[in-house]
Amino acid sequence: MESNYLSQITHKINACSKRYNLGDLQKLRKDILGLKRLASQDIFTSTTTFDNWAFHYGGRKELQFNIGLESLDSGSEIRFGVAFSLECSQSLPNIEILLPRIALFNDYMQSNPDSFADMRMWHYQGNRSTDYSPSSIPPELIKEGVFIFLGIRQPIDHLDYEAGTKAMDRLLPLYLYTESGGKIEYSRLHRESWKFHFKAGCTPKASSANASLAKKQLDIQLRHNDIQTSLYQKLSEKYGCNNIGTELSSGNGTSVDLVVKCPEEYWFYEIKTAHTAKACIRQAIGQLLEYSYWPNNQEATRLVIVGEPSFDEEAKRYLEILKARFSLPLEYESVEI
Repeated sequence: MESNYLSQITHKINACSKRYNLGDLQKLRKDILGLKRLASQDIFTSTTTFDNWAFHYGGRKELQFNIGLESLDSGSEIRFGVAFSLECSQSLPNIEILLPRIALFNDYMQSNPDSFADMRMWHYQGNRSTDYSPSSIPPELIKEGVFIFLGIRQPIDHLDYEAGTKAMDRLLPLYLYTESGGKIEYSRLHRESWKFHFKAGCTPKASSANASLAKKQLDIQLRHNDIQTSLYQKLSEKYGCNNIGTELSSGNGTSVDLVVKCPEEYWFYEIKTAHTAKACIRQAIGQLLEYSYWPNNQEATRLVIVGEPSFDEEAKRYLEILKARFSLPLEYESVEI
């Protein structure tokens, strides 16, 4: 691959990003760093685009938005996402400046374990690792020369620039949290486009319909997608498709799995793929409370935890106690797929 080919890709991503919050990356960096002027109008520039990779202008000492060539057994692909490059250079004489950022990255990933479940991580440490689920970065990888990536890949001959841009846009809350010392999230920027807005419809996602039984059981994201689709269809029949929306911004840098719009209220649904109702409830409660009660968020009148397991008697009693003692409008709904 030649640099002019990668330049074509970065130019298209720069243009596509204008339709997303990602397009304001350099303005956001200016605010975070207290710069007097914009470092650049674009995310990627000629000075940060090389033969096989590119990172956002100013990103050498940051969690960087990164695009690059991946040579795999299945063929050549292009990656879209964020990365920590721990390779020292003149502009990064040592990796110490990145250590607190990695700690914040880990903090965000632990607090938002499902945010990027459909993406993958991998790293280079002499050789390329296999893909693994998004997670905290372990201490053994935090050393000079390691490259750590989180994002998606696309075949080089079937590039979808919109999907690549959207994937990086989804990673923007992680970048903001990491680069602001944990102080800035979407809600702190008061951007109108990041507030809760109801929009009917179900976002198309990959299904496990053609997957093996083992893959259905083990692939959390496919099971999540199928539960979401089944729930959307069920609620659409009951309340009308114009009153059901999926993946709606909570206003706090996260998204609600499904929302039902009533004349004067909203109901929030959070889907979990754990194997017991107890585990689904444990995983979902914190997110639902944040979606509804974080300052300036849209408050919901029903907070519904959705899972495959049946609602057993102990789980019912637990929610009854929470509703009675704390007046929390929590419910549980079982969905079979």
